Amino acid sequence: MKLYKNDRKSKPPLGGWGFIVFMLFATLTHAQNKQGVYVDASGVIRWEKDHKEAAFFGTNYTAPFAYGNRAIVRMGVTAEQAIKDDVYHFSRLGLDAFRVHVWDQEISDAEGNLIDNEHLRLFDFLLAELKKRKIKTLVTPIAFWGNGYPEKDEKTGSFANKYGKDKSVVSEEAFKAQENYLKQFFKHKNPYTGLTYQQDADILAAEINNEPHHSGPKERATEYVNRMTAAIKNAGWTKPIFYNISESPWYADAIVKANVQGHTFQWYPTGLVAGHTLQGNYLPNVAKYKISFDTIPAFKNRAKAVYEFDAGDVMAPIMYPAMARSFRAAGFQWATQFAYDPMATAYANTEYQTHYLSLAYTPSKAISMLIASKVFHQTARLDTLNNGNTFGPFKIDYKSSLSEMNTAEEFYYTNSTTSKIVNAKRLKHIAGVGSSKIVQYNGRGAYFIDQVAAGVWRLEVMPDAVQIRDPFEKASPEKEVTRIIWSTLPMDIDLPDLGSNFTVKGLNQDNTVNSVAVKNGFNVSPGTYLLVKKNLKTKLNGQSSYQNIALGEFVAPKTSKVDVFVKHEPLRTISEGVAIQLHAEVTGLTVKDSAFIQLNGANRRENIPLQKKREYEYVAIIPAEQVRNGLLSYQIIIHKANGDYVTFPANTKGNLNGWDNLETESYQTYVAAENAIAEIFNAALDGKNSNIYNPDWTNGKVEYVSDENPSVLSMKLSINMPKSIQLMGFQSFFADKMTGRASDLNNFKKMVIKIKANTENTKVKVGLIDTDAHFFSTEILTGKDFQLIEIPLNQLKNDAQLLLPRPYPGFLPLYYQSANKAAFDLKNAEKLEVTFGYGAGTKPVNITIESIYLK
Repeated sequence: MKLYKNDRKSKPPLGGWGFIVFMLFATLTHAQNKQGVYVDASGVIRWEKDHKEAAFFGTNYTAPFAYGNRAIVRMGVTAEQAIKDDVYHFSRLGLDAFRVHVWDQEISDAEGNLIDNEHLRLFDFLLAELKKRKIKTLVTPIAFWGNGYPEKDEKTGSFANKYGKDKSVVSEEAFKAQENYLKQFFKHKNPYTGLTYQQDADILAAEINNEPHHSGPKERATEYVNRMTAAIKNAGWTKPIFYNISESPWYADAIVKANVQGHTFQWYPTGLVAGHTLQGNYLPNVAKYKISFDTIPAFKNRAKAVYEFDAGDVMAPIMYPAMARSFRAAGFQWATQFAYDPMATAYANTEYQTHYLSLAYTPSKAISMLIASKVFHQTARLDTLNNGNTFGPFKIDYKSSLSEMNTAEEFYYTNSTTSKIVNAKRLKHIAGVGSSKIVQYNGRGAYFIDQVAAGVWRLEVMPDAVQIRDPFEKASPEKEVTRIIWSTLPMDIDLPDLGSNFTVKGLNQDNTVNSVAVKNGFNVSPGTYLLVKKNLKTKLNGQSSYQNIALGEFVAPKTSKVDVFVKHEPLRTISEGVAIQLHAEVTGLTVKDSAFIQLNGANRRENIPLQKKREYEYVAIIPAEQVRNGLLSYQIIIHKANGDYVTFPANTKGNLNGWDNLETESYQTYVAAENAIAEIFNAALDGKNSNIYNPDWTNGKVEYVSDENPSVLSMKLSINMPKSIQLMGFQSFFADKMTGRASDLNNFKKMVIKIKANTENTKVKVGLIDTDAHFFSTEILTGKDFQLIEIPLNQLKNDAQLLLPRPYPGFLPLYYQSANKAAFDLKNAEKLEVTFGYGAGTKPVNITIESIYLK
């Protein structure tokens, strides 16, 4: 590496006079057209060109830096190609904003000199690619972070590596290094555009650093922000400057005194790194973004931006549109998700285990981002009226795992929908996953259908994405979590503008399809196509431009390995004498292969075929007479056309019935006798996946203990310092345990909790949360010995639930209560909540729970 100079290893795309002309043209264009933004006296971001309010919605993306860059290169993909691929997908999702904390550790030395290296070059390359797609940038030049995660940090020799995150905002020497760095960074010229970041009209604003941790005198914090702001301005910067206010909220008054135009916030409403996919309705966690700094007078005149947000560990494609609505209600004009997965590594979700977003690998979540962008741009700033699950043209449906936008010209959906079309004759843009009134398609990938001229439409179909493992468990490059499959499947498109016998012509490279739809139907593989009304002539081809893309552009991962894989979760318990339907997702199965469930009984085995329901989805009905009290044990066996066998859950090859086969692993489900209890919480089995509320892990403790029987564990929650902790508790999802007991639900009248405490008459609140986020609870008193406390379900009353996992930042609301009162119905219940600590006084208090069940 060498200290910053204008020369580069990789030459810019223009040279000589062409490069000079490009520079002059770009600079003059910016000056004449006023493409940038400014912050007015009221703290509103406005366009320079017409003074209208601006709004930007997009993502963070890390390909030029740190692990993101290393992982891409290890996959044998050039970083340039990965960036091109992913930025193309950004454009398809309608994103118009980009932000990432630049890893200063990788492009600076200890004195703050900017280093000319591959990371800086790739960042410039990324900015140039974003510019081509008309995506705007908020640049954050200082991150403080090491460059290792999830690997070990390297000793980079940078100023942040020398001083550390906390010392960097108090040390005079660290101040000087950062001032030096910022001056060089903002004077730096991007060789791919020929522009400094000031000159580039698509770079709108700067955020000084990422998540500062302030300490010491507040005056010093104000000084730090002012000095960094001055350093940036001394480099010629005239655009808005933002500073984070939510990471060190106790310094908010000091930060607001500084000479910046706006402040940045983040939102992780479901916490981070649960280690598993969160199940349940988490819309309450994103119902409102409450800004606690609006009482500071000067804050009211500052612009507001969300630099990072995500619903960590949630796969349901309903969170982003709801978050976008809450952001607008709070007055935000910029919001960028953290972080979009590079397509090259998204198969394993290794970059950030708790985040997972990719058009190719998480198509429904990606389409929900498209819808969220529409929400953000079409909802007025400070609009607090659109707070239901249906608002304007938008719908959010937790039970159907559906986000939707439905207007006369646009129709977008994250899952199959039966919604009525507003006006099929006026439709111009469709994007979705699954089927609708317009499109019938059983594939698992996203698709886009856009009108480019009267009677001419562009179709883009992504390959199927089949999730085979929990993407939020511990990650590894060796652990595939989502499988990509290129299939040829039937598609039916019913658009009045196309008619029923339109032509279908492949556009992308190597796509030679040239056919005619029959009654709106045709077979389609991943790629891009031109759909043209019968007898209509067009000169459009793959090189023709459309919005920010070429018609023939197409980016998708290659097909994953095609070996057979079965994903199946056995039911915890089922009711005796009731036929049960078992579901499995199977990939790698050909038309000549077969699959069946082998039931393992006493001295007998019985095979039940798995029937294909739709692509990759198979079902088998276990007849009522086979569902006997006790244990239902079974395997899923794939019989290949060549005679080979593969048995799951162990994923072993060979005939299970062979005399030398050692296969013993099986799926197991308990069969409940008539009038048996239904366990909804077992401490040993469910405690680890519960959402704990413990505001002080130093003085609050969660542990698993045994009593008389060492093989039976209980969950013990302890408040060891009541002055520090006023409340402690947990929530646990149990709806999956009730699927097999649906026929018994009307018989359950009581909830029973086996519990004890360290003091007599310890007050505990117990309740159930339903699918519509209503909470019904009651209070009990428990003593020092284990006891079974029965709670009649008809005594549960409407109440406010905890928001768990605890939303971050911590100044956000802790409780949520539905605005609508509801009657309790066990059929809708899906989560359990238990809390204690009310009026605990000054002595330590704890509770120990072994199990909770219905009877």
